[in-house]
Amino acid sequence: MSLFFGQFGDICRMIKIEHSVFALPYAYAGAVLAAGGLPPARSLIFLTVGMVAVRSFAMTFNRIADLDFDRANPRTQNRPLVTGKISLRQTWAFCAVMAFLFIAACACLNAVCLRLSVPALLFAAAYSLLKRFTALCHFWLGATLGLAPLAGWLSVTPQSLGLAPVLLFFAVTFWVAAFDIYYAFQDMDFDSAHGLYSMPSAAGAETALAVAAFSHAMTAVFLPLAGFAAGLSWPWFTICAAVAALLFMEHRLVRTKGLRHINMAFFTLNGIISPAVLAGVVLGVAV
Repeated sequence: MSLFFGQFGDICRMIKIEHSVFALPYAYAGAVLAAGGLPPARSLIFLTVGMVAVRSFAMTFNRIADLDFDRANPRTQNRPLVTGKISLRQTWAFCAVMAFLFIAACACLNAVCLRLSVPALLFAAAYSLLKRFTALCHFWLGATLGLAPLAGWLSVTPQSLGLAPVLLFFAVTFWVAAFDIYYAFQDMDFDSAHGLYSMPSAAGAETALAVAAFSHAMTAVFLPLAGFAAGLSWPWFTICAAVAALLFMEHRLVRTKGLRHINMAFFTLNGIISPAVLAGVVLGVAV
């Protein structure tokens, strides 16, 4: 009982439950595109459960995989699993519960989602290990969140996959990769000292910033392409222009103001973009 009630707040802090805002709107966007309007309530309910569960599973597995690094990193030494507020046994139990909940939600959606549920879990878990081997780990994380619009589409229309959610997959992949590169600047020295392959530690600050800028540019390209593929109307393209401006602002903020503005760039600006994209899809379909 203590796992789900007495320590629920610590668990939410451990997995940063508020970060669900980054992926969930893209899943809804994929569902809206598939339905051509408001998706069925059943699809939205189990899509929401599944998205929150798989993200919670991935974050929990990441905390377990990185426990030794988190203990050594001054920035992460206050995390609940490091301090002992949550035990490793409880964390593994929560991870297993979230995996089961995700598979159950997929089963409630349709057979296609159920068949893809275990591969999706493995794909999400793999990111936690890639930083030990390659600086391209940021793009794997991006692709993991990029699956959200594909999941949303398949939750409504499992018989086929349209071009629009595939283009959204690439937009989200590059978007997430860019802000994960920015976020990795906080641990640049630590990663270098411990042989971890983040883009800043492996390629240097200037190259990492250039890769992040390129990734943002690709997001600004793929978003309108997705709108053209879906036949969305003018509100979508207006929001695409606003998102491109926000991405440029984020890059300038990090480049000119330094690491002290990473939290603002990471949380504030990126927290705006996901709901804006969903609003653009809804309006683009409706108008």
